[in-house]
Amino acid sequence: MSSQVSIKNAPALGELLDFARAAAADTALHDRLGTLPDERTWISLAGPGGSEAWLIGWPPGAETGWHDHGGSRGAFVTARGTLRESSIAIPLPTAGWRSLELLPDVDRELDLPAGAGRGFGPHHVHQVVNPSAEQHAISVHVYYPPLPLIRRYSRRGRVLGLETVELPGQW
Repeated sequence: MSSQVSIKNAPALGELLDFARAAAADTALHDRLGTLPDERTWISLAGPGGSEAWLIGWPPGAETGWHDHGGSRGAFVTARGTLRESSIAIPLPTAGWRSLELLPDVDRELDLPAGAGRGFGPHHVHQVVNPSAEQHAISVHVYYPPLPLIRRYSRRGRVLGLETVELPGQW
C-alpha cells in the first residue's frame, strides 16, 4: 500500500522539468554557488514532491563521464553557459552485464544553451560536458526518486563497460 501511495504522489516528469526551469531562472540562487577553476561545485536544493535536486557549477571543460541514475527519472536545465549531452537512444538493461556492444546509430548529442533543458526516463545513460574553453556553466538537475545509486561506465567506440556502482555519499 505505501508503495502505491508514493507512486501515486510522485511528481510527474513535467513537474521535475518545471522545477528545474524555475530554479535555473533564479539568478539569486546562482549567486549562492561558488565556482572553482578545475572542479564542479554544487548545492543541494529542495525538489518537488520528495525529489532530489542540485544546482551545479561547471568550469570550462568539466564533464560527468558516462553514467545513469540508478533507475530514477529526472530533468535538467542549463542556467548559464551551454552544456552538451551525449546519450544512448535505447534503454539498456540495468543488471547482469559488464560490457555491451552498442549498435550503430544509437548515439545522440544535444547542445543545451541557457534556458534549454530535457527530461529523461529511468534507463537514461548519458554524459554531460561544458564544451566551453573559457566560460563556466550552471545547471539545475532534479531526480525522482532520490538517487539510489549511480552506475559509471567507460566508453570505447561502440563498447560500453560498467566500471563502478556508487552509493549516496560516494559522489
